Amino acid sequence: MFGFMLIGLAWIVVFYISSAQFPVAGIGSWNILIGFGIAFIGFLMTLWWR
Repeated sequence: MFGFMLIGLAWIVVFYISSAQFPVAGIGSWNILIGFGIAFIGFLMTLWWR
């Protein structure tokens, strides 16, 4: 779960640092949504953790 959160955060950070050239240049600002989506999956996994 923490892995998904960190990957989502890294996705967004790489997008901003690379001036929208990475991780996927062709989709533009949708990279932010993908990063948040990956992090949200990690958050959802915390709901079932004991």
